[in-house]
Amino acid sequence: MDKKEYRRGVLADIAALPEEYVESSNEGIREQFLAMPEYERASVIFAYISEGREPDTVGIIRQTLADGKTVALPVSLDGGIMEPRRIRGLDELVPGRFHIPAPPASAPLVDEESIDLIIVPAVTFNGHGFRLGRGGGYYDRFLARSGAVSVGLGRDRLIRDDVPLEAHDQGVTCLVTESGVKRFG
Repeated sequence: MDKKEYRRGVLADIAALPEEYVESSNEGIREQFLAMPEYERASVIFAYISEGREPDTVGIIRQTLADGKTVALPVSLDGGIMEPRRIRGLDELVPGRFHIPAPPASAPLVDEESIDLIIVPAVTFNGHGFRLGRGGGYYDRFLARSGAVSVGLGRDRLIRDDVPLEAHDQGVTCLVTESGVKRFG
């Protein structure tokens, strides 16, 4: 099965999740993430703004800012490139590429080498930390050149063994679900 067809099936499964499960798993994922030693040690965190039924990152970002950590969010550029730009609050965000809230062009650029932890979006993950994204390759390119700890956020009910993979696909260091944290390699 190709990735586009597989992605459509997973998106239909996501749409069918009960709202109470989405809310409770969001809370569990946030609690598991914030309790990670990798989070505690991190000073600079590269996150993303969740949309729709993606695991909620807004609560995580609020807490990260309250904890005094540096938060960078992506600004998507042509050619599948992302720039990490610092925010001091969620009220700074403007409509970005793909209509995803993003830092303004005036936000300070964050040196990629200073990033300690990257929160990686996905449609779904497999049990080995490999992900199926939205298909743009932005995160695969970013992760391939980063030495930071990468953390995927996923719901237990959406972890799949049969995620289609290609040679360029990058796995995450840790996968956080509402029931726990799984670490790889």
